[in-house]
Amino acid sequence: MTTAKKIDALLALRSEGKFLIGRDRIKVLEAVAQHGSISKAAKAAGFSYKAAWDAVAAINNLLPSPAFVTKAGGKSGGGAEVTPEGRKLIETFHRLEDRLSSISSMIAEVGLDGQEDFLLWGVAVRISARNVFQAEVVSIKKWPVDVEVTLRISGEHTLLAIITNEATEELDLKPGRKVAALVKSSFIELSAPQETPKEARNRFAGVITRRIDAERNCELLIDIGSGKTMTAVLPRQEVEAMGLSEGGNVVAQFAPQNVILAAD
Repeated sequence: MTTAKKIDALLALRSEGKFLIGRDRIKVLEAVAQHGSISKAAKAAGFSYKAAWDAVAAINNLLPSPAFVTKAGGKSGGGAEVTPEGRKLIETFHRLEDRLSSISSMIAEVGLDGQEDFLLWGVAVRISARNVFQAEVVSIKKWPVDVEVTLRISGEHTLLAIITNEATEELDLKPGRKVAALVKSSFIELSAPQETPKEARNRFAGVITRRIDAERNCELLIDIGSGKTMTAVLPRQEVEAMGLSEGGNVVAQFAPQNVILAAD
């Protein structure tokens, strides 16, 4: 008797060529929908609280509208709710995963002899930047050396990137072009709202929703509205001197030169 071959096909949804969601993130999102809180969802899905938060925040940053929103109040100080957009994403993912499973079963039956290229389907690029936003080019202003690129990351948020003319040509940038905008967490500076000049570039007012302390550094998650968040890593001494804590208002700011653009 011949044992049937099986191929475990992993589905990864992408938006404009950039990784959006896989099984792990769907698992967390489903747990949020079931339990109504990030902490309970993390425990149910087998993730740390931080990993669960990072997963759903990453989804929100890459979707046109948020997949989940936080709610104030409640016995434990608040909760989270999966939006209709998020539920649609979960449903779509499982529907596509079912179809992929059927295809993988067919492949297993006929074999992969001479078709090793199938193994490359799951290859993906991983990046170290914590802040990744799906963005659309709004305008381009060219100078002799540099180019100013204005990008929209939500209905109310735009950011400015300064790159070289050569990079602009290589990425084929033009209004309407979809790209990924990346900013390392160490490049983000924080200040009190009243201390930051109104004309400052890439200035985003928000609320600190999470603070994680390490021996030397602190990681802070800032909700800037429209379902978008930013992660900043600063020296712990600086964070404590500024009195930054969860629930406090803050301004996140970074230089246009520190924005990295990627396109397919």
